[in-house]
Amino acid sequence: MITTLRILLILMMGVLPAWAALGEYEGSVSLDQQILRGEIREEVHTGYKVHQIITPGGAVIREYVSPEGKVFAISWHAHFLPNLPQLLGSYFPRVQRSAQAKVQHGGPLAIQTGDFVYFSGGRMMNYHGSAYVPGLLPKNITAGVVR
Repeated sequence: MITTLRILLILMMGVLPAWAALGEYEGSVSLDQQILRGEIREEVHTGYKVHQIITPGGAVIREYVSPEGKVFAISWHAHFLPNLPQLLGSYFPRVQRSAQAKVQHGGPLAIQTGDFVYFSGGRMMNYHGSAYVPGLLPKNITAGVVR
């Protein structure tokens, strides 16, 4: 019985959509484009590339990809907060915990640890933010490229 449940769980996990989440491989950027119903543009820079998704509502989401094919950073500018669990993947619980602790203080949310950096701010109809993983930054690239 337990083996059957494990098999079912594995099969169910296999049909879940894969996101081009922070720290994951870029192969699913096109899925993000479909989910967001946006137009995608790819910019190639020395040492990294950027997939920019522009939604019909005017949101701009950028996914920064290393030469190894991993999403090392994400940024956004939109009228609304984007789907952060989708974009941040396994890093989202950190943001959620920090946001819950900051609820009473208001203002922008900033997190800076050795393995994760996040900033989100703005006001109604004008949100912006970024997140990156310092350990995934390509060689000779600084966090300053994330805009």
